[in-house]
Amino acid sequence: MQLQKEVFEALRELKANNNRDWFETHKKEFKKEEKNAKNFFEVLLDLLKTHDEVDKMKMFRIYRDVRFSKDKTPYKTHFSASFHRVKPRLRGGYYLQIEPGNSFLACGFWAPEKADLLRIRKEFELDDSEIRALINSKDFKDTFGMLKGDELKTAPKGFDKDHPAIDLIRKKQFIVIKEFNDKEVLSQGFMNEVNEVFKKIRPYFDYMSEILTTDLNGVSLID
Repeated sequence: MQLQKEVFEALRELKANNNRDWFETHKKEFKKEEKNAKNFFEVLLDLLKTHDEVDKMKMFRIYRDVRFSKDKTPYKTHFSASFHRVKPRLRGGYYLQIEPGNSFLACGFWAPEKADLLRIRKEFELDDSEIRALINSKDFKDTFGMLKGDELKTAPKGFDKDHPAIDLIRKKQFIVIKEFNDKEVLSQGFMNEVNEVFKKIRPYFDYMSEILTTDLNGVSLID
């Protein structure tokens, strides 16, 4: 399945006219392109299921929550979806955003629960050799660059600020990102390209899933 230029055109028009009056007037046409984007995400979900256990896809609403934002524009200017792996055995998530000039995929751990974040940090404190081998591999670097995500300015409470793995321990998120230009997004092979990139994150997901389903002694935490 290939995305058509009309999807981008609808988003560009919305960005230029981000107000409720315009949206209500053009809602029928916009919803048509939103449905086309959803169809794309649904076919991508089927592809993901051929090589990973993914139980659902969530397409995010176009409406923005402006209650606590300085930006009061009512609509997002992108289409996006997340793809959820089967929990609790499998951890990590996939995300794809479609937006003129700002399309990208992301994989990883956006907001780990407090217990999960501590478990990850304790693992890196104990031994960071395996995670470094993964994120420093040629395939990982060529595809994703470096591990990204928000981090603390100093060591978390209970951790040594001079620990050799403090660069990893400080992180609050563990994410990878790959960007795409507009030509790539509208190309016939875009869906397969996204799917192939998603495949490449599996060694990282397998490693992190093992951490988050066992204690520091390697004993399973799930039935």
